[in-house]
Amino acid sequence: MLSTLSPERRTMLGQLIRFGMVGGFVTGLYALVYSPLAKFQLTSPQVANFCGYLAAMVTGYVLHSRWSFRGHGSRDNVRRTTSRFFLVSLVSLGLNALFVFILTDSMALGGPWWWPLIPILFVTPAVTFVLNRQWVFR
Repeated sequence: MLSTLSPERRTMLGQLIRFGMVGGFVTGLYALVYSPLAKFQLTSPQVANFCGYLAAMVTGYVLHSRWSFRGHGSRDNVRRTTSRFFLVSLVSLGLNALFVFILTDSMALGGPWWWPLIPILFVTPAVTFVLNRQWVFR
């Protein structure tokens, strides 16, 4: 089946697989930071979200730029790539903050601390893959 794919599609498939592996690791790191802070109410869910974001953002930049999207696009302008990655990471922070608010805040659904992890595991990575591939590492 892979032999029937065009070289461009094979390249994208490889990037998607690497992105999934790194993204899974980074999302796990996010959850590892967020979960105890939120579960044991050591801080508010939004502060726990921000702490998880910081850990994931730094790790994600290093791993995605060096492995997930290796060989894709130009790395001539490191400042541009870094600033764009940071902007995409702010999109992910915003999405995750929205999920945390809607799913855990008493003014919204008021669910348990772990509810936001579901869209954070599935929606946020899909959005960031597209943005990273099409805009950051092009």
